[in-house]
Amino acid sequence: QVQLVESGGGLVQPGGSLRLSCAASGSISSRNNMGWYRQTPGQQRRELVATTTIGGMLYADFVKGRFTISRDSAKNILYLQMNSLKPEDTADYYCHMDTVQGAYWGQGTQVTVSS
Repeated sequence: QVQLVESGGGLVQPGGSLRLSCAASGSISSRNNMGWYRQTPGQQRRELVATTTIGGMLYADFVKGRFTISRDSAKNILYLQMNSLKPEDTADYYCHMDTVQGAYWGQGTQVTVSS
């Protein structure tokens, strides 16, 4: 069993920054691929960035250069640094992990970009 808990969301002005965290616990390995997704009402959940088993990172084009994923394997925490935020980045943000037992999601954290 795996638990993922996101935190760090909130209200930020356009152009501002936020750092989201995802604390993982349970039957996890540093080799598990992890990633961040977001979802707005009535829309499908979209992948933003994911880590790969060879240590790479795959970013969606619409966040390249603004969002950065990082991982503290010792603490089992995944981060998403979000800079130059835009109103269209407003969404619920979710952490995701692939394991041999299946895929897991966190409960989400809300990000609102508004002046």
